[in-house]
Amino acid sequence: MSLTRFAAVFLLGASWAVAAFPTEGRQTPLLAEGDGISDSSTLERRLQHLSWVQFRRVVEAVPKLKASVDAYGPLGWEYVRANYSTYRWRKNIDRLDVAERRQLAELIDQASAAR
Repeated sequence: MSLTRFAAVFLLGASWAVAAFPTEGRQTPLLAEGDGISDSSTLERRLQHLSWVQFRRVVEAVPKLKASVDAYGPLGWEYVRANYSTYRWRKNIDRLDVAERRQLAELIDQASAAR
């Protein structure tokens, strides 16, 4: 068995193992339900629906999001430009604290209102 075939089988098995476990036992950050920032998937969806210019301004205004793209240099920004509306931003949004999520939500609102 070649190394690439072994890696593909291993990754397939690992993804199945992760999917087999229920999400009920996973811990989620405790945020207020009515503040509009508790659901990272909602923030992700709202962020993905911005135009490229608006998206880039919002990401550059949130230091942790900007750092996650800057880590890959200019090629990182090219990749993001090509895929920002379909890329899974939820992991990066989950890493934000409450104040940063609130800032992100406000920036998205401002960008959406400026359309």
